[in-house]
Amino acid sequence: MNRKLIAIVPAAGIGQRAGGQTPKQYQAVAGVAMLRRTVMALRNEPRIGQIRVGLAPKDGDATAILQGLPNTVGRFCGGVSRALTVKNTLADALAEGAIDADGWVLVHDAARPGLGAAALARLIDGCWQHQQGGLLALPVADTVKRQGTAVSHEKAPKVQASVDRTGLWLAQTPQMFMAGALLQALESALAAGVPITDEASAMEFTGAQPLLVLGERRNFKVTWPEDFELMSVLLDESKG
Repeated sequence: MNRKLIAIVPAAGIGQRAGGQTPKQYQAVAGVAMLRRTVMALRNEPRIGQIRVGLAPKDGDATAILQGLPNTVGRFCGGVSRALTVKNTLADALAEGAIDADGWVLVHDAARPGLGAAALARLIDGCWQHQQGGLLALPVADTVKRQGTAVSHEKAPKVQASVDRTGLWLAQTPQMFMAGALLQALESALAAGVPITDEASAMEFTGAQPLLVLGERRNFKVTWPEDFELMSVLLDESKG
């Protein structure tokens, strides 16, 4: 089994929902740029040989933010969507020989700096044990409501129905697949115009059934302005 493993962090977006004038991956979390914290979390896993950060072509901030991080390279091949950034960065890694088609790649959101070492290790161990790609995820714990069609004069949507949460999971990252299979899946899904929200959805398009590996609550995606404060508190607590 090929146990060569690299990580890709797509970081070419601007994170509009997070607010602020700076792309959210460069905003501070507990005093450090979020992108740097995310890469540092991946660096806690010694089996990851290299981290490749997919950046926008005209990004002028990343080099300083990533400076001094071992085995970490910024690649200015980001696209207009997350899926394109992952595809381009993965194709670049294969072309450079950083990974072989039968090697493994982890893709992790730049906005998930709370990733813990134990959860990351569970994912790698599970994928290698079963020789199958997978992702971190959490079973849905809350009651789920489906929104009905809102009448135009109403200011708030209304519940159409409750959704059975049995068997529902909330996807996280990292998501881990063999490099050649993931690139082929991304290319096929994008060519077909299929909405690709994560790597698993591209693999599912090809008929794959990725493993669900238990994630962790602190590995949430920083999305809204208030998430920065919450993540900062969690990271500060972890130091103690």
